[in-house]
Amino acid sequence: MLSRASLIDDLENAIASGSEERRIDTLRRVTELFQIGAQSLSEDQIAVFDDVISRLADDIEIRARTELSRRLAPIANAPVNVVKALASDDEIDVAGPILAQSQRLGEQDLVETAKIKGQGHLLAIAQRASLSESVTDVLVTRGDQQVVRSVARNEGARFSDVGFGVLVKRAEGDDVLAEQVGLRKDTPRKHLRELLARASEKVMKKLAAAGSGSHPHLQKVLADVTAQMKEQAAPPPRDYTAAMAAIQALQKAGKLGDDAVREFARAAKFEETVVALSVMCRLPPKEIEQAVIGNQSEAELVLIVARAAGLSWATTKTILIMPDSGHGSSPQDLEAAQKNFERLQVATAQRVVRFYQVRQSATKAPGAVQAAQ
Repeated sequence: MLSRASLIDDLENAIASGSEERRIDTLRRVTELFQIGAQSLSEDQIAVFDDVISRLADDIEIRARTELSRRLAPIANAPVNVVKALASDDEIDVAGPILAQSQRLGEQDLVETAKIKGQGHLLAIAQRASLSESVTDVLVTRGDQQVVRSVARNEGARFSDVGFGVLVKRAEGDDVLAEQVGLRKDTPRKHLRELLARASEKVMKKLAAAGSGSHPHLQKVLADVTAQMKEQAAPPPRDYTAAMAAIQALQKAGKLGDDAVREFARAAKFEETVVALSVMCRLPPKEIEQAVIGNQSEAELVLIVARAAGLSWATTKTILIMPDSGHGSSPQDLEAAQKNFERLQVATAQRVVRFYQVRQSATKAPGAVQAAQ
């Protein structure tokens, strides 16, 4: 190992020569010497190298500083002053390796650099093996999309509650970032819920496919948010109060029949049509509503209710093709429905309706749940 005196002699000779080439050559030899013995050096010995390398590296070309940075970045006990000088270099090729790897940089060094340097420097910091909350707070606030995505997928990064909030906001409209934040095992439940509430369908599907291993609460929160979104998207419940009064008055006057129901359906009076069928079959309006607005596979229930109520095919057809009906209105659909309607016996339809009536009464009776068990 060279002595302090011999190092100083090399330094003074290199500087006195005035040749940058000589300085770079000496810097390379001194750096190689440090690399070889770094693990066995004391802090006092490291300080000697720190002084020598700092003086040699002053004002040398970018290529040489970049080489020096790459050599020192992986060394845990690299000369601290040299490391900090390289980390603050405006050239990202010089600062990058140190910012991304050097253990000599403390939390405050990283915070200060992240606050004032450009996006390249922030990206290098985002790639460190571990990052504290103080550092990531700055990265997610100042960083561009590339920086934020990089730190979000960094498993060694830790985020504060505020940091997670910023990530969630920045993930809106950014499917890549949203997926990264959603898959982090440390994303708090409240932020995960907010993220999913804003996420695109594409992100929701990817997170759903990820399974429960990605985040301990992901699938539960995903199910809750999906259910809430469906509930919010559902149309408001229909109010049958006015329709019920009108239909009951019509029934009392003896005018509730096939013609009246057909006129309601033809005029697209959904509530009146539903309540008329409800009164005629003694079934709740909600059950009739579900049958009418249901998909094509539920058209059979409409046929049963209409047949039991004594309605004609012409009236039943008008119900099936109402604007709010969910049943097919193509000639083929209606032809098939007519055949089923005409094949269905009134007595059979009435027996089915009685079954629905009994079931409805059973669910309302006290102790019905216990009895069913």
